[in-house]
Amino acid sequence: MKNLYLLFVVLFTANFTYAEDYKTLEIGSKAPDFSLKSVDGKMYNLQSFKSAEILVVVFSCNHCPTAQAYEDRLIAFQDKYQVQKVKLVVISPNDDQAVRFDELGYSDLSDSYDEMVIRAKEKKYNFPYLYDGGTQSTAHAYGPTTTPHAFVFDKARILRYVGRIDDEEHIGRAKVFDLENATDELLAGKEVSKPTTKTFGCSIKWKSKTDWKVKEVEGWAKEPVALEKIDIQGVKNLISHTDGKYRLINFWATWCGPCVSEFSSLVETDKMYRQRDFDFVTITLDDHKSHEKALSFLKKKMASNKNYIFGSENKYDLIDAVDAKWPGALPFTILVSPEGEIVFRQSGIIDPIALRKAIVDKIGRYYP
Repeated sequence: MKNLYLLFVVLFTANFTYAEDYKTLEIGSKAPDFSLKSVDGKMYNLQSFKSAEILVVVFSCNHCPTAQAYEDRLIAFQDKYQVQKVKLVVISPNDDQAVRFDELGYSDLSDSYDEMVIRAKEKKYNFPYLYDGGTQSTAHAYGPTTTPHAFVFDKARILRYVGRIDDEEHIGRAKVFDLENATDELLAGKEVSKPTTKTFGCSIKWKSKTDWKVKEVEGWAKEPVALEKIDIQGVKNLISHTDGKYRLINFWATWCGPCVSEFSSLVETDKMYRQRDFDFVTITLDDHKSHEKALSFLKKKMASNKNYIFGSENKYDLIDAVDAKWPGALPFTILVSPEGEIVFRQSGIIDPIALRKAIVDKIGRYYP
């Protein structure tokens, strides 16, 4: 897979436009105008913020672990400076169709507009959160290289600072607060002493990268899929011995409509987190004589994770062995901690976003 991935990089580098081709706005430049939809459903442009003495535009997004690490700092920044007529605007530049599943390992949400609405509501954003992923025309004009990337404009909307928010993405470790320093100097009528800094974070997901996601899914189809037999003791072992990982276990059957309906989202969830301390296991309650039918279904769904078939014996013993809170209906899904504790359960069809939030809240949203 590593060699295949490197091949993709070479091919796409030769044929597509990358972030380096969009020049970052230079100090002294006029702010490019835009017309973008916010998570509140309204359209915003530069004129929408005409009363602000200083306009801070930060390009950020939902999925990036670095961006998530700065969310609370951006909220605190707006709280601190709003009385001084400093307005913060956050723009998501990413095309969510260019975000690979393996790039979502630190998030429960990708970068679509609808998912931005969910994130802003959950975090109680106190600033407009604008979507540029449709055309990316604003990102082209400003030229951010990472998420996050800050641009600070004075009253005349001339760029006075561009770069990082502070010197350390890890929460609580920053010592140099570049964005606040630039803002304080402008409020004091001074020139910004350090007008440019380098940034660190996730790359911009340009539309030119959408084929990467297609190739990723095509790669899944080449991964081997197997279906092994398991008994009650084997199931108990899966729950009590997770190899130090959070283990998602889904009980299903080919004859169960909701099981079939939700299965793709479970496989995609596995592809998101499988490079983390995470493991996905499925256990079908199909009869052993339906082994080939179940295996065929798993192959169609590209379920290259661990898959087991329990058969039709001792179902009630199985239910009792798994979870006293399992009412017996399929599908049934549990998330087991490394200590063997069930920390999430869902009887019936899952809500993928709720499930992914439960997972990422346990395995972590930020780089260690």
